[in-house]
Amino acid sequence: MPVSSKSNVRAGFNVFDFGHTFNSGGIGYNGTLRMRSVETHYDWFPWGHSFHLSPGLMVYNGNKVTANANVPVGQSFTLNNTDYTSAAGDPVNGNGKLTFNKVAPTFLVGWGNLLPRSGRHISVPFEFGFAYVGTPQTTLNFGGSVCSSGAPCGTIASQPAVQTNILGQQQKINNDVSPFRFYPIVSIGFGYKF
Repeated sequence: MPVSSKSNVRAGFNVFDFGHTFNSGGIGYNGTLRMRSVETHYDWFPWGHSFHLSPGLMVYNGNKVTANANVPVGQSFTLNNTDYTSAAGDPVNGNGKLTFNKVAPTFLVGWGNLLPRSGRHISVPFEFGFAYVGTPQTTLNFGGSVCSSGAPCGTIASQPAVQTNILGQQQKINNDVSPFRFYPIVSIGFGYKF
C-alpha cells in the first residue's frame, strides 16, 4: 500500500521445497531444502522514479535444510576424521538439520514499483539484496551400531567416543557454513492496478 508519493509498505511470503540426495564421508543423506518465510518492506523512491531502496524485516524465517541419513550394513564411513563400519543387524541411521535465526533484517535495491502509478496499469519490478540470517546452526543425531578398529561393536548411544566424534563433525559443519550469515535475495514481480 502507498504511504506517500515516494514510498510504499508491502508484505509477502515465500514457499519453496527442493529435495536432493548426496553422500558425505560414506554416509548417504536424503536432504530437503524447505523455504518458508514472511517478510515486510518499506520501499523508498528517493528520486520519485523507479529506483528504490527497501529496508525490511523477515518476520518469520522458517528456512531450513533437513536430511535423513543411513549407512548400509558393512559400509565404512567417517565422523570427525575417525573411521567406523555400520554394524550388521543394527545399521547406522540418523538425521540432521541446518537452521537460521527466526527473525532477520533485510535490505533490497531495485527498480520498478509494485504499485503502478502515473496512470499505468502494469509494472514489472526487479530487486536484489540480502537478509542477515545469523550464523547457521547444524544438529546431527545418529543411532544404530558401529564397529571400529581397536574397539568392540556396539550401539552409538553406548559409546562416548562416537558421541564425541558426532559433536566434532557437527562443529566442523557449523564452521564450514558460518560464512553464510547473509542470505541472498533476488526478486522479479508483476503488478497490475485495476
